[in-house]
Amino acid sequence: MELLQKGSQGTAVKNLQLLLRELDYDVPVTSVFDNVTYAAVRNFQGSHLDKHGMPLKVDGKVGDITWWALSNPRTAVSHGVIDFTKMPDAAMGGSTMGRAALMAAIGELKAGAGEIGGNNRGKWVKKYLDPTGLKEGNAWCAAFLSWCFLQAAGGDKSKMPFRYTAGARDLFNQLKNKGLAIKDSGPAYVPQPGDIVAWWRVSLASGLGHIAIVHHFEDGFLYTIEGNKAANVAGFDYVKTSMDKILGYARV
Repeated sequence: MELLQKGSQGTAVKNLQLLLRELDYDVPVTSVFDNVTYAAVRNFQGSHLDKHGMPLKVDGKVGDITWWALSNPRTAVSHGVIDFTKMPDAAMGGSTMGRAALMAAIGELKAGAGEIGGNNRGKWVKKYLDPTGLKEGNAWCAAFLSWCFLQAAGGDKSKMPFRYTAGARDLFNQLKNKGLAIKDSGPAYVPQPGDIVAWWRVSLASGLGHIAIVHHFEDGFLYTIEGNKAANVAGFDYVKTSMDKILGYARV
């Protein structure tokens, strides 16, 4: 792809800005590589890795290496190898429904589920979105999570703990309204496999959000499996006490 830098304009810059917004950077979509976009790119580069696990060069320019990292974000936190393809030990807890949904998520991760042919597109995305009536091209993090819980419910929507949805904030609000959200999700709260964790995006008032399923929590790190944070269903890690934009957790 062409090198994008300060002063660049056009569709490629617009796509960059849209991707940065998906990653929670408050960047206006102007199709112009301005100072705000430059600062967001440098911020991203300073805390993410390339496909070989090496830190990105922090230069505020977007070429093939940074573009790959934006599409497949891996944070620069190093804590050893985590195998997201294995179910956590039963001693780590988790509800029966939650662990069944986690097993479905792991199955999709193993299968290489993700986008094909463009942002928010392809057969996997279509599969997750179909029950909502939405077409590919829409955000799919909540639809992926809904699909996992549909599998945990034996394919019966009426047995799901929430209504199948493509809206992250809608999904979490459903759980809150049913009293399933964790009231105290502060430092003392220990997430369990199959729990749900939700974030707000861009701003709390925006109505935008992101949602994931917890793989496990250990030694201060929260490990999740997520759809639509990277191009593929993938595992991510967070320092729990440093997480921001959290709406909360839920256990079903």
